[in-house]
Amino acid sequence: MIQNKKLYPPAKIGIIGGGQLGKMISAEAKRMGYYVEVLDPTENSPASQVSDHQLVAGFDDKKAFEMLAKECDVITYEFEHIDAEILIELEKKGHKIYPSGKTLKVLQDKYEQKMMLKNAGIPVPDFFKIDNGSKNEVPDFFEYPFMLKTRCGGYDGKGNCVVSSKDEFAPAVESFKGHPLMGEKFVDFEKELSVVAARDLNGNRVFYPVVENIHKESILRFTKAPANVSQNIAEKAKEIAGKVLDALNDCGIFCIEMFLGRDGEVYVNEIAPRPHNSGHYTIEACICSQFEQLVRIITGMPLGSAEQMRPCAMANILGCDEVEGRYTVEGIEEILKEKAAYLHLYGKHSTKKLKKIGHLTVLDDNAEEAQKRAELMLEKIKIKPMSF
Repeated sequence: MIQNKKLYPPAKIGIIGGGQLGKMISAEAKRMGYYVEVLDPTENSPASQVSDHQLVAGFDDKKAFEMLAKECDVITYEFEHIDAEILIELEKKGHKIYPSGKTLKVLQDKYEQKMMLKNAGIPVPDFFKIDNGSKNEVPDFFEYPFMLKTRCGGYDGKGNCVVSSKDEFAPAVESFKGHPLMGEKFVDFEKELSVVAARDLNGNRVFYPVVENIHKESILRFTKAPANVSQNIAEKAKEIAGKVLDALNDCGIFCIEMFLGRDGEVYVNEIAPRPHNSGHYTIEACICSQFEQLVRIITGMPLGSAEQMRPCAMANILGCDEVEGRYTVEGIEEILKEKAAYLHLYGKHSTKKLKKIGHLTVLDDNAEEAQKRAELMLEKIKIKPMSF
């Protein structure tokens, strides 16, 4: 349990990372009256567009991190690929960072993350460590195909590949030469699920609904909330999410990504110590969004309700093949005509194939119908090169 005094507006919140998650955190913090400072290497980042100040610096810039810590009352972060050791050093000096650098360090390494979960009795796919040595062998209990993963740095499918046979193993390991690796059982899953869970400074917790995520080319395309699963599966997923919070023993927003196997079991895939793409729907569909919830947590305020008010679907708006660089988005008037449809464009300066540049959330009487409507709306959005 962490005892902490409340931070009242206009206390200063620092956000490491200036992308869309930082933007949505910042927007909530500003609505609540806080001062927000963002650290990101890209000038005029999306988050800086709705915050008070941006430090333009890299995510391994120790002096910039120290400056942010001195200028802010509390710090959080919007993604994992930052130097956790710098955060740990700052915490030792008394600066408040949530979730902690220690938690981030464990979760950054997928092998260490899986070991932590396994040791806590949390169901995970079987896995093994690969040392990048010439004598690497696949354990006898492993069947093909399985997933080969870089232990650090991967996201949206980057750093992963499927090994389908013994002959593919050595070339696959060689292709990731220089990166620590792990192997993981390929889960024959029925659905991909996730739960956004919140834990405050005093150990209080709330859980958002279990949602279903639909990926294509390793990119999240749709989230349906709530997931169309039995009450037993939903309860099992939330129970597992609670055990994950217990194992982490930290505060903040955590997204627990899971597989619902065809064997009826629920397995943890990965944990994100931050708001998550699959939780964007909470802005319009829940009483308290994941972004407001994080601001409440890091400032020592009471947790908000995670209750979902209406079924919905979230659809990512992705860059297309034809446009790379500066762009404009046409057809949004067709979305704005729709009832209970909410458009979010992130203000990124450039686009490319499959780059996340926005999302839309559609509310309806059920999540399936909401997804169908979202699919039709996506067809009306046209990404075009910007004419100079």
